[in-house]
Amino acid sequence: MIVRNTIYVIATLLIAGSPAWSQEKNGNRTIEQYSCKEIMRESGSNREVAIAFLHGFLLGKSGASSFNLETLTKQTDAFLDRCLENPNEKAVDAMVKVKS
Repeated sequence: MIVRNTIYVIATLLIAGSPAWSQEKNGNRTIEQYSCKEIMRESGSNREVAIAFLHGFLLGKSGASSFNLETLTKQTDAFLDRCLENPNEKAVDAMVKVKS
């Protein structure tokens, strides 16, 4: 229940709070549209929310309901390194690779 609520909060913040992520006039976007470059251009809490959203999206997609904070921290660091090295890679693909 807590994980589900956290994912809803993260999704809401992501949609409402990130100017670079709301470029479409109708507001419809897909996860796959975002590149590492777009994530890395965000600053502070906007970047944190985007990364947390990716973690939550993949957690939900896997059907899992538990996670390890230390593991998420290591994956986040690996994701940031990967995105710096591969700015044109799709952000979701980069996150999948660091989680495998």
